[in-house]
Amino acid sequence: MKVVAFNGSPRAKGNTYQSLLIVLEQLEKEGIETEIIQLGGLTLSGCRACGGCRQSKEPRCVQQDDGMNEFIRKILEADGVIIGSPVYFGNVTPEVKALIDRVGYTTGSLLKNKVGAAVVAVRRAGSNFTYAAINFFFGIKQMIIPTSSYWNMTLARAEGDVQQDEEGKKTFVTLGENMVWLLKKVNT
Repeated sequence: MKVVAFNGSPRAKGNTYQSLLIVLEQLEKEGIETEIIQLGGLTLSGCRACGGCRQSKEPRCVQQDDGMNEFIRKILEADGVIIGSPVYFGNVTPEVKALIDRVGYTTGSLLKNKVGAAVVAVRRAGSNFTYAAINFFFGIKQMIIPTSSYWNMTLARAEGDVQQDEEGKKTFVTLGENMVWLLKKVNT
């Protein structure tokens, strides 16, 4: 089994990344292959509503200049997907929004029954909206969403603050454990 995780923060080693590592460590302990893709900071276009993906009937975007088709391929090959984002004015980063929109349009029902989890890093407020935006995507794509003991978020601003958030770290460990359990149930 394989899980691909997207770090939507432009801070490549910041709190979102560190939060993803906590979740992925639980998966790796159980022999699940993982990969983190640095999404934040890339120049990604949003969906242009051109309809090209519907006309081609291929799970690819007709925009081919920014690497999104490689991300789509990795998601299609994976058993699970984690999307991590810091909170930008109460929502996901622009790179995460581009991923959600373009993957959403190009994949049709191909993500049905894959496991999808959100990971959110927030300074103070807005985590629930960001968490919901990612989970709305998973829900409309008919993916299965594992839960944790709390919403999958950490209160962290400066790089490394997540390491001081004991409840946040515990939440991510539990998310990883629950994701392992769910992946095993779905893939047996």
